[in-house]
Amino acid sequence: MGFKYAIRSDRLHFMTHTVVDWIDVFTRRELAMIVVDSMNFCIQHKELEVYVWCLMPSHLHMIAAVKERSDTKLSDVMRDFKSHTSREVLAKIPVINESRKDWLQAHFCKGPSTNQVWQEGMHPVELYTKRFTDQKMDYIHNNPVEAGVVEEPQHYLFSSARDYCENRKGLVNICYIE
Repeated sequence: MGFKYAIRSDRLHFMTHTVVDWIDVFTRRELAMIVVDSMNFCIQHKELEVYVWCLMPSHLHMIAAVKERSDTKLSDVMRDFKSHTSREVLAKIPVINESRKDWLQAHFCKGPSTNQVWQEGMHPVELYTKRFTDQKMDYIHNNPVEAGVVEEPQHYLFSSARDYCENRKGLVNICYIE
């Protein structure tokens, strides 16, 4: 008999949201901006707090929570976020002259859901200590460096590294980890 673990949505959580079959869908700026705009919408209207993030071509890493004393559940916000971005990505693919348009649409629409871009589930990991939080922050920000996309984390546009490294406003309205 196992114990059910209820996450405290107001605590920091590390999450990775992965595209179905790890398909590189966010290689186009227009599609990546759907994720950015949706994160900012959730921050502004759904009590989401994003502290660290990095959108890679096939996945999104985040450290996030919902506002303290909120009745909103982190899992509900992320479910809505993934559902909305899936619909928007699928609507945008035929409009942007994507060379893989037919293949992407067929692949994302073949399962039980007709608009599934993201894999099911969310598996948040609560960040209990500063050391663990710093480790996850470094991992997230160094993801594009490890992938060989950039030489320095702050040079990657779709990440909060520039907010932390250059003290420059990035694309998402983050909260800072002190």
